[in-house]
Amino acid sequence: MSPAQPTGDPAPRDGLLPASVHRDATGRTLSLYVHVPYCSIRCGYCDFNTYAADDFGDDVGRLTYARDALREIDLAGEVLDASGVEPRPLHSVFFGGGTPTRIPTRDLVDILRRAIETFGLEEGAEVTTEANPDSVDLDDLKTLKQAGFTRVSFGMQSAVPRVLSVLDRTHEPSNVPKVVSWAKQVGLEVSVDLISGAPGETLEEWRASVEAAISYQPDHISAYSLIVEPGTKLAAQIARGVYTEVDDDQQADMYLLADELLTAAGYQWYEVSNWSRSPGTRSRHNLAYWHNQDWWGIGPGAHSHVNGTRWWNIKHPLPYAQRVREHSSPALARENLDEDTRYMETVMLAARIRDGLPLERVRTAGRERTAWLAQQGLIDEPALQRGTIRLTLQGRLLGDAVVRELLA
Repeated sequence: MSPAQPTGDPAPRDGLLPASVHRDATGRTLSLYVHVPYCSIRCGYCDFNTYAADDFGDDVGRLTYARDALREIDLAGEVLDASGVEPRPLHSVFFGGGTPTRIPTRDLVDILRRAIETFGLEEGAEVTTEANPDSVDLDDLKTLKQAGFTRVSFGMQSAVPRVLSVLDRTHEPSNVPKVVSWAKQVGLEVSVDLISGAPGETLEEWRASVEAAISYQPDHISAYSLIVEPGTKLAAQIARGVYTEVDDDQQADMYLLADELLTAAGYQWYEVSNWSRSPGTRSRHNLAYWHNQDWWGIGPGAHSHVNGTRWWNIKHPLPYAQRVREHSSPALARENLDEDTRYMETVMLAARIRDGLPLERVRTAGRERTAWLAQQGLIDEPALQRGTIRLTLQGRLLGDAVVRELLA
């Protein structure tokens, strides 16, 4: 079961944005996120807005999704124009889910084309789709590249069959090097995702997964610590005693091992859970989130943000489709972030990235804690002397604690 949506003020059916979106808007980039909520199965640890069903009756489902996404893109262009938001070409486009490649490849191409027609695309913009290793073939990847996609992110999660089984992942581990090779062959940048800390996973099993990912030589590797979310199948299994959670100390050991192996292989961390071969292969779309830029989210349950106004769509595909087919905004609710909330989110997000948080952007109470944080080895002393708050390796393990100090 996916989590309940946040509460907020009712969103207007015409989708128009408040006048506050114009305040200090100069220099902000605009990205597009496309949420495709369909999967072949729902993984036991997943609490995203995803569905294993292919259709929901009334001509709504996996094979009709693109038509409704196109309608929302059209609406987005109209809303931004009617709200007086200055037109901007897209800085990045990201298809996530779910499994975007569960819908036909031609539909992904059509959605991207409509987005470019509506907003334009920056020179050198990044266009990514997520994919499961068993959901694409060489022809699909060729088609995506030819249509303007620049990057693909494969959900590898683990190289160990037993761990994949615990996570309810169905792909064959041997598919991962094959699809990575195909993607590189057609000229796409490649990222692979790993998850550490599945119940029962040993440090040696985790080492095997990280070393396997490195051996495929992707441009980018994400390594996330598993969080067991309430309401998921995995949480229920743990509650019944089927599995035992990995403790925090072992999760920390897994993180340290991943950083050691990735650094030795030439990857550099640029966000707490992300490593890239070079600055040029960092995820520009995710960096836009971490820098609190603007993005429009397309699809059921997708979230959007434009200069301090945030809103989220109806989660279920059926009412979502009904709204966009009526040419109404599918937004369920929204909120206008006050100054304190925007400051808190800026600190939380910027503190996670290697580029760091400029000291001048931190309020006095937080700045007074930085010397102590440096003494504790949690933030980098030389960087602090240059006016930037940057986490050390130990600080990355205790990032939430560092943020609490900075927000004191």
